Amino acid sequence: MANSNDQSYNLVMKQVSAAKFKEQCLALIDQVDTDGIVITKRGKPVAKLIPLGTDAASLIGSLRDKIKIKGDILSTGARWNAQR
Repeated sequence: MANSNDQSYNLVMKQVSAAKFKEQCLALIDQVDTDGIVITKRGKPVAKLIPLGTDAASLIGSLRDKIKIKGDILSTGARWNAQR
């Protein structure tokens, strides 16, 4: 059992092993931020914990002034002749 003074994980970290997540899941759930926490197994990411309150509607318009559209986004760019 983990010592309550054990600081082997830090909530500022964005990754936690599956074993550590299993031990500390309630505390991690209570303190997860909008960036979430990546859960790893054998060093490889397998899941991500994110708060449910993250609303998809807040994403609408979030890329305004951050991307630039070049060309016609409705075109494939291929030329064709409908008369053939």
